[in-house]
Amino acid sequence: MSTIKESSTNHQNKQILQTECPVAFTMEKIGGRWKPLILYNLRNGALRYGQLKKCIPAITEKMLVQHLRELEADNLVCRDVKPVVPPHVEYSLTESGQTLGPILNAMAEWGFQQTGRSRQS
Repeated sequence: MSTIKESSTNHQNKQILQTECPVAFTMEKIGGRWKPLILYNLRNGALRYGQLKKCIPAITEKMLVQHLRELEADNLVCRDVKPVVPPHVEYSLTESGQTLGPILNAMAEWGFQQTGRSRQS
């Protein structure tokens, strides 16, 4: 993946758009193929890494780790290392991440309506 030069017009336009448009800002934080699925699966409570991976079987380990780190950096997901033997990690939504619940549920409902599928969870 190539990096975008900070002085490029594309980079500057992206920064302006994220600053000026709340939809663009939101999509930058939760958009993409995997972030919405991660957030959607965490909406009902904390999950261990393995549990989360089972909820999204098509995601690679690398992508799951990468997106969890990005979501944690954006203060949407909390990583909690449990001091037990053997140690394990749980991921949950932060207070800010929890406010996305109604949005994610509405997106899921819209998707079910558009595809003619019924809600499973």
